[in-house]
Amino acid sequence: MTTETLTSRLTIFQGHQRLLQADRLTVLRYLQNHDELHPGGSLTPLWVFDDLSGLRLDLNWRSELAPAAQPADLLDATALAPAAAAAPVEAATHSRTARAVGRPKLGVVSREVTLLPRHWDWLNRQPGGASAALRRLIDDARNAHAQQDSQRAATEATYQFMQAMAGDLPGFDEACRALFAHKQPAFLLQTQAWPDDVQAYLHQLSRPIWPV
Repeated sequence: MTTETLTSRLTIFQGHQRLLQADRLTVLRYLQNHDELHPGGSLTPLWVFDDLSGLRLDLNWRSELAPAAQPADLLDATALAPAAAAAPVEAATHSRTARAVGRPKLGVVSREVTLLPRHWDWLNRQPGGASAALRRLIDDARNAHAQQDSQRAATEATYQFMQAMAGDLPGFDEACRALFAHKQPAFLLQTQAWPDDVQAYLHQLSRPIWPV
């Protein structure tokens, strides 16, 4: 697991009850403990949601918590297959060259961009060249539309959770219309009779949508 994956925040629901909200590793260990206590499975399954996207995740704690291979195992494998363990010098050199494209130490990655000639002409006339100009344009757009992007992502995350958890609850369709219209009073009205933990999680996911 990457550092970003380990630090992602997840939430476990069992039915309409929120059991845990924590980082991925803590959630995986909770799932492991639950399965060991209920080897035949629980009557109501546990559902895990991503706190950023609102998506329901299908986690496999057995694979994600599996211990990494020990050095001794690696040594044994090398001893049994020395030819397979020795990589060609040319391949290693090529790999290092491929990884070096785009100055990865600075966080810059090289990818193809297709533009019309007039776009390239304009970019090449900008201070620092085409790449620097593109980075400035993207940063300016991100800053200008940051609030709009945040609202759109929060709306989608809220809807994803609602679809999975509240599709059979009263007022679902009306709540969806209020959500996409960004009408907070109507949204709260349609969801006020929903289970407390479902409401609380919806409020968390939808917070960036509503005006302060």
